[in-house]
Amino acid sequence: MMRFDVLTLFPEIFDAALGESIIGRAQNNNLIEINTVNIRDFSQNKHKKVDDYPYGGGNGMVMTAQPIYDAYMSIAQASGYRPHLIYMSPQGKTLTQKKAGELLNKKHIVLLCGHYEGVDERVIEEIVNEEISIGDYVLTGGELPAMVLIDCITRLVPGVLSSAASFIEESHSEGLLEFPQYTRPYEFNGRKVPDILLSGHHENISKWRKKQSVKRTLLKRPDLFERLHMDPKEVEEDFK
Repeated sequence: MMRFDVLTLFPEIFDAALGESIIGRAQNNNLIEINTVNIRDFSQNKHKKVDDYPYGGGNGMVMTAQPIYDAYMSIAQASGYRPHLIYMSPQGKTLTQKKAGELLNKKHIVLLCGHYEGVDERVIEEIVNEEISIGDYVLTGGELPAMVLIDCITRLVPGVLSSAASFIEESHSEGLLEFPQYTRPYEFNGRKVPDILLSGHHENISKWRKKQSVKRTLLKRPDLFERLHMDPKEVEEDFK
């Protein structure tokens, strides 16, 4: 079973967001476990305060180290080991499908959701194993990124999706964008399903889909070819 523990100031939002659909069924089928830990519960401040002004001045507040550290250590002590801790941060490496596959091997992941101007650097140095970002932009907190990461990894857990092909052929699984998909009716607003998909010739359909994936990537995300060490101009010639 894949286990996620989330260190957050807003645990209630995870139940609403991750309790339905595929992620909800995965929990009900004991394929994954998602626990939330309220960082504020571990504050030693009599008012349960978890933030303070930054040394050196500046705008905003910084989350203090002690509540975060103690919250994480409570999980480590109960588990008998230190689980892999990821800090959801705009300074981290960008989440990719490949990275999600690598994290699938961890089996137990703790996600730290920051707020305000971030967290005390010392707690990062003390317990954080890596920082991950979901994009080059800033959000009000780490909860949404944590949910994105949980969703991304969970879909790769064996048994969560009905077929392994469901994610193998998806966008970014092999470095390319997914080919276009169609369903009934055959014609919609004058637009028809490509005849090749009705041919029943699986080899030709597979070739068509590969070609469409390349063309779509070339049109929408040519930057992805750099990761694949492919020249977009050469690919374009091959698939004209």
